[in-house]
Amino acid sequence: MQMKEILNLSVAKLKRLAALKSKIERLQSQLEAVVANGAKAPTKTTGRKRRKMSAAARRKISLAAKARWAKVRTGKSK
Repeated sequence: MQMKEILNLSVAKLKRLAALKSKIERLQSQLEAVVANGAKAPTKTTGRKRRKMSAAARRKISLAAKARWAKVRTGKSK
């Protein structure tokens, strides 16, 4: 696919294109592993789930960061 064609695609199509490319690369690496080792293809790893931070925790972090930057701006140091 040429660059001009890619620039004219919608965001949804670009995301789909990226997902398909990723899937092709993953399958290609599995195929190479099977051919090279004669072993089974690796199973999909799920990875760690992202933890959600509560609104209160985000607020505390935000207030602490603002306080630190306020000290920096006024020239005071701890």
